Amino acid sequence: MDAVRLIGATRTALAQARAVHDIVTEAWQTQALAGAVGGHLAVHGPFEARAAAGSLSEAGSRASGALRQTLRAGAIRAGQLTEVRDPWSALAGLCGLLGEVGIALVGVACSSDEDAMYWQCIEAIDAADETSDRVRWLQRRLALREREGGAA
Repeated sequence: MDAVRLIGATRTALAQARAVHDIVTEAWQTQALAGAVGGHLAVHGPFEARAAAGSLSEAGSRASGALRQTLRAGAIRAGQLTEVRDPWSALAGLCGLLGEVGIALVGVACSSDEDAMYWQCIEAIDAADETSDRVRWLQRRLALREREGGAA
């Protein structure tokens, strides 16, 4: 499945999530998806952007352990990724989705009466912020490549 479709599916799942557990699960799903997109671009993307894509893959992949612990049933959505047809759209979608995840997690953290849930949200917010920074770095690398005439 294409990255843009998976990002859309994750955005929909996040918007429909009402329970705290579901919101946290979608935050980690987003991280895993960012890791998968980064991994795909590190292998198949433009040479000049592969290191930045690898860095995104690392940041997103760190979430897989937390996701496996959080996931009650179902699979990690990122495992369905087969292609990134439009890297620009995928990265823009990821950036937007990571922002939405951050906002949702702040809401959960602020309303949480449990210390463990609060700190899990803070950890997920930090992870989303770091991943978002790496998405923007990869976008800059791709833009630089394009300006230098490397896009063909």
